[in-house]
Amino acid sequence: MRSGNFKVAYKTIRESRWQSSLTMFGIVVGIVSVVTIVSLGQGIKRQIIGEIKSVGSDLITVRAGKGIKRDANGNIQKINPDFVYGFGSGTLNDRDVAIVEGSAGVKDATPIRLLNGSAIANGREYVDGFVLGTNPSLPNLVQQKVEYGSYFTTGETSRQVAVIGKTVAEQLFQENVPLGQVVTIRGEDYIVRGVFEKFTGNPLGQGIDLNQAIFVPAPTLKEVAGTAAPVVRVLARPQNPNDAARLASQISAAIQESHGGQDDTTVLLQSENLQVTSSVLDKLTGFIAAIAAISLVVGGIGIMNIMLVSVSERTREIGVRKAVGATNRQIRNQFMAEAIVLSVLGGVIGIAASFVVNFVIKVTTDVAPVITWPIVLIAAFVSVSVGIIFGTIPAIKGARKDPIEALRIGN
Repeated sequence: MRSGNFKVAYKTIRESRWQSSLTMFGIVVGIVSVVTIVSLGQGIKRQIIGEIKSVGSDLITVRAGKGIKRDANGNIQKINPDFVYGFGSGTLNDRDVAIVEGSAGVKDATPIRLLNGSAIANGREYVDGFVLGTNPSLPNLVQQKVEYGSYFTTGETSRQVAVIGKTVAEQLFQENVPLGQVVTIRGEDYIVRGVFEKFTGNPLGQGIDLNQAIFVPAPTLKEVAGTAAPVVRVLARPQNPNDAARLASQISAAIQESHGGQDDTTVLLQSENLQVTSSVLDKLTGFIAAIAAISLVVGGIGIMNIMLVSVSERTREIGVRKAVGATNRQIRNQFMAEAIVLSVLGGVIGIAASFVVNFVIKVTTDVAPVITWPIVLIAAFVSVSVGIIFGTIPAIKGARKDPIEALRIGN
């Protein structure tokens, strides 16, 4: 295809700029959608990786429910997407907690009891959060500091004291440091003795915002709520970080034996937590990007339609060119060039707009999208491919016109 074809194509497109702009719009929207969705997925994935790594690579998480399938070597083979988010159903019990805490080589461990429901303070009801029952080792296990006050100690596990997240302080108490104030949970009063620094990560799993949590001693919560506050997690850290894998396997086998051979819990290392989360995020991002890519097809159809209209409008021009010796190939190449120019311009504008959209998201939200060159190159390739594929039918139709019939229709 000669460069002259592209010059003529560009001139033709400029002469009908509004029509051409609307034609390119589908391509632009498609590329912006795909690039933005993939970059958001990559940004969230990188953020989660950082959050998981910040807790430490030797943290062991025992989760209620069976969300993964392992192969004969113990490697994760299959992941249940629903397992990644939330706390899940309860299959853990106090005996499992004792197994983890009593395992040789465990340095720190804590159960996580969950109580859903509202909390009341100063006549205000807080319904957006949840209550977690833990023991004094939680801050060290999740490596989170208490910004104001302090966490409850070993001697206070039978007392009704609470440490709250930042969101609870701001929404329930409407102040940053509500130390000494009372929060009522299930009719029982708890004294606020600490406020956590803002949680930027999710050490207990995705979809869980610990800034909305109220932390109380696990024994106290069990006494107040009973079976309404089941154990949903057990966190543990080994004395020797290098023993994490061995200890996780040991804990898993001991809990399975305690459950009568039922494999109804999941024990994960931090690297496996990362693998589980990344796998689900990649699938979700790919699925949404595929849906967004439909707009690229719509853009391609728009190019085909406008080129078909162009062929009809330029019937006389085709007849004249053929009458003076233009070949079918030359006519076909001319219309193909116009389709390619439309798609390339749409691709360039779409990629540029993607950078703008991602910049706006970065400065206006907590999410930091990550645009990678592979996705940019793929977007460019797809935009050109759309032009070639959807420009083929109009180009062939124009090339096959009979010159005499074209001149007759054109008059």
